[in-house]
Amino acid sequence: MKPKYYITTPIYYVNDQPHIGHAYTTLACDVLARFKRLDGYDVMFLTGTDEHGQKVEKAAEAAGIDPQSFTDKVSVTFREMAEVMGISNDAFIRTTEERHKRACQALWQKLLDAGDIYLGGYEGWYAVRDEAFYDEGELIPGPNGSKLAPTGAAVEWVVEPSYFFRLSAWQDRLLAYYEANPDFILPPSRRNEVLGFVKGGLKDLSVSRASFKWGVPVPNDPDHVMYVWLDALTNYITAAGYPDETAENWRFWPADLHMVGKDILRFHTVFWPAFLMSAGIAPPKRVFAHGWWLIEGEKMSKSIGNVIAPRDLVAQFGLDPVRFFLLREVPFGNDGDFQRKALISRMNVELANDLGNLAQRSLSLIAKNCAGVLPAQGALTEEDTAILAAASALPQTLRTLLDRQNFHEALEEVWKVIRAGNGFIDRQAPWSLKKTDLARMADVLRVLADVLRTVATLLQPVMPTSMAKMLDQLGVPEDARDIAALATPLPGGIALPAPAGVFPRFVEEGA
Repeated sequence: MKPKYYITTPIYYVNDQPHIGHAYTTLACDVLARFKRLDGYDVMFLTGTDEHGQKVEKAAEAAGIDPQSFTDKVSVTFREMAEVMGISNDAFIRTTEERHKRACQALWQKLLDAGDIYLGGYEGWYAVRDEAFYDEGELIPGPNGSKLAPTGAAVEWVVEPSYFFRLSAWQDRLLAYYEANPDFILPPSRRNEVLGFVKGGLKDLSVSRASFKWGVPVPNDPDHVMYVWLDALTNYITAAGYPDETAENWRFWPADLHMVGKDILRFHTVFWPAFLMSAGIAPPKRVFAHGWWLIEGEKMSKSIGNVIAPRDLVAQFGLDPVRFFLLREVPFGNDGDFQRKALISRMNVELANDLGNLAQRSLSLIAKNCAGVLPAQGALTEEDTAILAAASALPQTLRTLLDRQNFHEALEEVWKVIRAGNGFIDRQAPWSLKKTDLARMADVLRVLADVLRTVATLLQPVMPTSMAKMLDQLGVPEDARDIAALATPLPGGIALPAPAGVFPRFVEEGA
């Protein structure tokens, strides 16, 4: 039986259009999902849209349409973003679906039955933009003596009846859970942030609103809708079949990984595990919070006009180079600065020069000097053995690094082998061996083909289309492109198609 792997993006809020930040999170999940499938896992990969709350109600009102029509329209743009970015999600969820409302109400009832929900009144600061409540001590000064949320969002003083979740009762149990599961929150800097917040003392959480209607109704109290974060977080178990714990997809729970932006870390690592444990449901195994992208040194902002739409980026540079750059440029978890010149540099140096050139030289020499036929494996020198061993070690190295969400380092390990391949072909000079030792020339070219096969196989999750082309040119059958197949060498004598460049250099128009 295949091992299970369940990975989720956050569900994206439909008050705005998709941008590079959304694409980044989804891409990281896609690469992990594809890698796990390549490694023999039964994968469930979920993304979707978060469609309730006061912010959506206001955005719909501003657009002059009802909230359901508004969310129907915007949700489609996130499906389209997934298509544009080549995302292989298995499921897409919307929080306005009836199955989700049923799941939320079932979870609410569990929390109520556990004695963790009670009716009271809320009086405090609320940021509509963040859909979050803030304590007085968390606020920062705003213009003209006003107060702002720590995110810079405007806050308003809210007084209304509210149901509360007894979050204060979960402080010690959450700390015990973090202690017993040290990798539950990554990277470590985010874990420290959450530990500090929880150790500072937890207050009961307002989990309903009575001042607007666009949300999941609270069971048996139609005057209240659920707090949007209780609603939104539940999507992860809705998609797994909750409340039917005999559903086929329930086998995937608990999720292996929730990938989130650092701004929504607290909701996923404090509120969510407390809700789940209260309901008698296992928490997810890990929450990883990544950083944000600046654009040429500035924060993305509609007012500045520097918001990058994934579609525009892909149209200009191509899908696979964009996918590669986003995960190669910055250590995952850190903030990154999206610079056009950096993207072009990665395309021309690492894709065109390093990998593209190695493949093109190797395959052209096979076409020219071996009648376009893959040579059989031959006698190996010490140097042959060393580079083949480096390539053979890559699958386990990548498993280790990707299981820590260390995309940047995983790609660097692959590139070490690619750079070693370029050094190998330069030193062995198969073009010269043609004149002196045809058998050795064939052996060298076969070693290069085997190294390229491993590299192209392992880079499929990052650059699926380009690596499919490379594997085609290497004569690798479609049913031999997973990690397990690397253990079986290709037979010599396979007729290879004419080589064609996979990564052309990017030249600026007018340059």
